[in-house]
Amino acid sequence: MPTLVMKFGGTSVANLDRIARASKRVALEVANGYNVIVVVSAMSGKTNELVGWVNETSPLYDAREYDAVVSSGENVTAGLMALRLQEMDIPARSWQGWQVPVQTTSAHANARIEAIPTDNIEAKFADGMKVAVVAGFQGISPEGRITTLGRGGSDTTAVAFAAAFGAERCDIYTDVDGVYTTDPRITSKARKLDRIAFEEMLELASLGAKVLQTRSVELAMRYRVKLRVLSSFEEPSDQAGTLVCAEEDIMENNVVAGVAYSRDEAKMTLISVADRPGIAAAIFGPLADAGVNVDMIVQNISEEGRTDMTFSCPFDQVKRAQKAMEDAKASGSINFHDLVADEGVAKVSIVGIGMRSHAGVAAKMFATLRDEGINIKVITTSEIKVSVLIDRKYMELAVQALHDAFELEKAA
Repeated sequence: MPTLVMKFGGTSVANLDRIARASKRVALEVANGYNVIVVVSAMSGKTNELVGWVNETSPLYDAREYDAVVSSGENVTAGLMALRLQEMDIPARSWQGWQVPVQTTSAHANARIEAIPTDNIEAKFADGMKVAVVAGFQGISPEGRITTLGRGGSDTTAVAFAAAFGAERCDIYTDVDGVYTTDPRITSKARKLDRIAFEEMLELASLGAKVLQTRSVELAMRYRVKLRVLSSFEEPSDQAGTLVCAEEDIMENNVVAGVAYSRDEAKMTLISVADRPGIAAAIFGPLADAGVNVDMIVQNISEEGRTDMTFSCPFDQVKRAQKAMEDAKASGSINFHDLVADEGVAKVSIVGIGMRSHAGVAAKMFATLRDEGINIKVITTSEIKVSVLIDRKYMELAVQALHDAFELEKAA
């Protein structure tokens, strides 16, 4: 029998009624002839509650015990859905990460999946099981301890299972009915995409789009797993969702597929740094060691052996970045005149595989922002994206203007 993977996010299993609704969707796919692997998240809000309990109990917690606690939310959901399916006379059972087993690294709270042996679940399918309800977000380390995969890790779990089992497709059920050209809350002209290429979805996810976790898209692209994003709140007959697939599976593309944004950015500038070989390593090495996620980087022209170095990072990491730089200065590894932080910025990006073969896309973006009186602070580009850092107060205006300028409300 063919295998289908279905993943239900926290809002889709937020209470018993929603678990029952999700179970009906699973039953439809069983009736369609599939063996189904269901990957579930914790009920909406439950993981935050568990994390709060850990922090209240032990602010400097043991990461191994943190994983033991926060992984329990998915176990509850998996058991409840298996029970609901059994009540519907569908042979189902729940699986925790260690029972599969989902083999991961030992990096607690941010582990990576290394292997998913299929023997145990396939043996149960052969015995008549129709649905394996797997607790997402979790696995087991080489030391035999429970691990978790980081926030949004259930998406990664689902894609990894689809790859391991050669599933026909991986359906991600969430509270939106697909991937849009931009956030519909910012512009009513946002259009749901029927299909989007892996590369485009990966850029959008990494640039702020919240529909799919970045690592899940990376896995899907590597193993060519067809992903479909669907709403769990619409009737199955009313929706097709958005298919995330290989570029060659898309007939026509707009030059720009979507506009992404990230509100929670900060711009930091080291003023008057010695311009010498190795200075970038001396700056960004300590930042990496401190866990600061640096994104956009710009170095000014050197003058009299000194230069300015600007980078962006999440604004909740500013204090960590400041401490890392001050410690590096105190140790003598770098020398700078001042460190200036601007926490009132946002990142806005355009993404599209069509940009590879069309000139003038960046120029059009910059002209659009100029016409709206929006000043660009930092620019970075790749083959299929252009990102700019602007004042946060202009973020929504920029998104709307770019969406209009590239006519994203129109299909290709």
